[in-house]
Amino acid sequence: MASVQTTQPLVAALVIIGCVAFANLAAPASAQTIQTDEQTVTVATVAGGLEHPWGLAFLPDGSMLVTERSGRVRLVAPDGTLSAPLQGAPPTRGFGQGGMLDIALDPDFAETGHVFIAYSAIGSDGAGTAVWRARLVQDAEPALVDGHRIFLMNRLSNGRRHFGARIVFAPDKTLWLTIGDRGDRPRAQDANDHAGSVLRMTRDGEVPPDNPFVGAPADDYLWSIGHRNPQAAALNPWTQVLWTVSHGARGGDEVNIPEAGKNYGWPVISYGRHYSGFRIGEGTAKPGMEQPIHYWDPSIAPSGMAFYTADIYPAWRGNLFVGALKDQLVSRLTLDGDTIVAEEQMLSELGERIRDVRQGPDGKLYLLTDSPDGRILRLDPAD
Repeated sequence: MASVQTTQPLVAALVIIGCVAFANLAAPASAQTIQTDEQTVTVATVAGGLEHPWGLAFLPDGSMLVTERSGRVRLVAPDGTLSAPLQGAPPTRGFGQGGMLDIALDPDFAETGHVFIAYSAIGSDGAGTAVWRARLVQDAEPALVDGHRIFLMNRLSNGRRHFGARIVFAPDKTLWLTIGDRGDRPRAQDANDHAGSVLRMTRDGEVPPDNPFVGAPADDYLWSIGHRNPQAAALNPWTQVLWTVSHGARGGDEVNIPEAGKNYGWPVISYGRHYSGFRIGEGTAKPGMEQPIHYWDPSIAPSGMAFYTADIYPAWRGNLFVGALKDQLVSRLTLDGDTIVAEEQMLSELGERIRDVRQGPDGKLYLLTDSPDGRILRLDPAD
């Protein structure tokens, strides 16, 4: 049963700094202390001056890669020093909700050095969600080399919204890619269109032979369909399955556990309404379409998510954290297996649109703030 709450210049040579040093960086004097239901945290700024940062990935040495929607990728040292924009990033620019979006490391990064970037590819026929693979070189001038596009969605369009674009690696090292409906609702129910879907592919951008629609009258990349705009996705570390969070319209943001071959209903069913106030589709349920495990009405505009597995904040272990753009907060969801049993909406004191949430190698949570002068924030337990 779905639940409802009504209310994701660099120094000349990069010194390799271990995660222990990274964890013990002093918070700046301007850090803000906030009391939540279960934990008092000090919110420290790790780095600022980022133009609409969108995706964050931690490197083994504790440094970070961060995308800026305007079309850049930066390397951030553990002390917060920003590199110049990395050469070799995919060609894109910021437009509407499009641009340089998510970033993820190859599961075998230590051997391959590969980085995967989801972005909005722009062509003569329009734009669409794509995946770029490159190798990170961490020299005096770090760069992405040998880069090339491994995937482009199968139908480009001129819309400026709903690119989805989260990357999650599966336990078998294939990757899932989320794609929004591109602002054209019926596309999410077209099983030959990548819009409004979760896709699964190999690290070379090929179709895995065990994908659910291989051999069926549908596109072979599809994992699930009927999604509006999933801008949050993560692997549940306890069950090893994919979870997503998708924007609704006026209400109807959804947490889903997308299963192979299933249809999640958009825009035939929804718990939201059109921005005009009129009902969407046929109601909230229909045979053959899956229910969310949780939804928000009104909408919080979710983006970015992380399961918390560490012990830095003991009361939060096992919780799911989801960033919110419109409501400018972080939603902390308490889980009982695959059921969401409670929610705390926290950190609204920051007054920031939260684009992404990540757990760092130090066991702390990191946030990206979506603004022209965006920041990477770290939550430190207060003494």
